[in-house]
Amino acid sequence: MEDVSTGILFSLLILLLVISGYFSGSETGMMALNRYKLRHLANQGHKGAKRVEKLLSRPDRLIGLILIGNNLVNILASAIATILGMRLYGDMGVAIATGALTLVVLVFAEVTPKTLAALYPERVSYASSVLLQLLMKLLYPLVWFVNGITNGFLRLLGLRVGNHHDGKLSSDELRTVVNEAGGLIPRRHQDMLLSILDLENVTVEDLMVPRNEIAAININDDWKSIVRQLSHSAHGRIVLFRDTIDEVVGMLRVREAYRLMMDKNDFSKENLLRAADEVYFIPEGTPLNIQLIKFQRNKQRIGLIVDEYGDIQGLITLEDILEEIVGEFTTSISPTLAEEITPQNDGSLLIEGSANIRDLNKSLNWGLPTDGPRTLNGLILEHLEDIPDSQLSVKVAGYQMEIVEVSDNMVKRVKIMPGQLQKTG
Repeated sequence: MEDVSTGILFSLLILLLVISGYFSGSETGMMALNRYKLRHLANQGHKGAKRVEKLLSRPDRLIGLILIGNNLVNILASAIATILGMRLYGDMGVAIATGALTLVVLVFAEVTPKTLAALYPERVSYASSVLLQLLMKLLYPLVWFVNGITNGFLRLLGLRVGNHHDGKLSSDELRTVVNEAGGLIPRRHQDMLLSILDLENVTVEDLMVPRNEIAAININDDWKSIVRQLSHSAHGRIVLFRDTIDEVVGMLRVREAYRLMMDKNDFSKENLLRAADEVYFIPEGTPLNIQLIKFQRNKQRIGLIVDEYGDIQGLITLEDILEEIVGEFTTSISPTLAEEITPQNDGSLLIEGSANIRDLNKSLNWGLPTDGPRTLNGLILEHLEDIPDSQLSVKVAGYQMEIVEVSDNMVKRVKIMPGQLQKTG
């Protein structure tokens, strides 16, 4: 080194600092990449993305390569800086060179390149991957040797490098990704995606039509009553039963009944039963995502939910599940949530007792408990453990409610008072 001029040593030191900055920036850029965007670009044929994805397939080797290069460069830079310091300042030059080099490395070879790489990871990674790929081939024996030592040490600690995270997202993580998509995905589409993810947390009982509201005809009724019920039916299908809803005998398409009506000779109880479809039963507790697949697999659109004793609990249709994903259809015969909520002049809300709790929570951003009764009426009755009288005020799950109307052993209408529209306590 004594024969090398000071100018050349300074130039070499600057070059080494640039190389150190390259390695530091490359490491940060590679680690800061969005792996899903990277995979998408690689699948689209982006050459830079393909190079980076190949390097990241073994992150231990990539990190080993970068750190080998970075440390070799920094050590060599330190040696050159020491020589320069001693030439210029004698024995004090060692301390001066150490302090100065530490500051320069920190600013220009660490913080600055790493900050730029964190802000623009794609640009830095795709560009640096060309040289890193070449260095990986040239220095592979050294990288393999160093990784062999480090991996052996990790095994002594009970860790295995091969068990790294495979990049798959859980449902909760995917929800976070969708929520943070912002303007990249329209709000309406985000809601639909989140609803699909939530299907596994919702069971058929949460959406079913209760047994007392099922459109059904007792086939043992007199003929005129049956004809009248068919003529005034607002539903596409009607359950046929004998004496009790638990004795179901078929699911009748109303249009088939109308077709039979056109021919008076064919219009009879026997032909109605013959025209009815076989009933499709669904066990209670079935998650919606499973039931959606079963509807598709069995070519069904409607089913009756039964408990462990075989008793009918309610009815659910394919449309009910689709509405859970995309929202209510305008053609729905059942009352919508908007029809069950009436804003009052004082700012309160008058709500039907039959309103679904999950729908209230989703629409009004409330936090009513959903692990028990499905309706507002059921929630109040469970809380009071009694059938209340009208004009009774009660606080349920932190919400102040006034029971406005009670009839037929049910809470028909409830008033949520002003100032209590957000959960308290």
